Amino acid sequence: MEENMHAIPNTVHEGMKVYDSAMNAIGTVETFRITDEAPGAPEIDAAGVSPVLDEERDTLAGLLADVFQPDDGLPREMQEKALREGFVRLDADGLFASDRYIFPEHIDRVEGDKLVLAVRKDDLLKV
Repeated sequence: MEENMHAIPNTVHEGMKVYDSAMNAIGTVETFRITDEAPGAPEIDAAGVSPVLDEERDTLAGLLADVFQPDDGLPREMQEKALREGFVRLDADGLFASDRYIFPEHIDRVEGDKLVLAVRKDDLLKV
């Protein structure tokens, strides 16, 4: 198995199908944020944000409020990790399925219009 990703791939887009490590379809990309920093050059702002999140951002608190929903229950340190490293919010398949957060280390590869994870759905952080 290949080494896991260190950043959210720039080919991720909303509506993309997401598959777990067993190639089970587990949902679609609801929204995403690519890291704020270019790998190896933290002084460069390389953020890529889904259109849903592309709003004015002046403070960390304002950015956290814009990006994360209050009912997510995502701890602040995980919110900061998500902003620093990038994330994908999974719209999970199933009537009572919990949405989940995907971080770069969970991603194995992008295959065309599929985001393939290196982990199973249960290994992802529930929202």
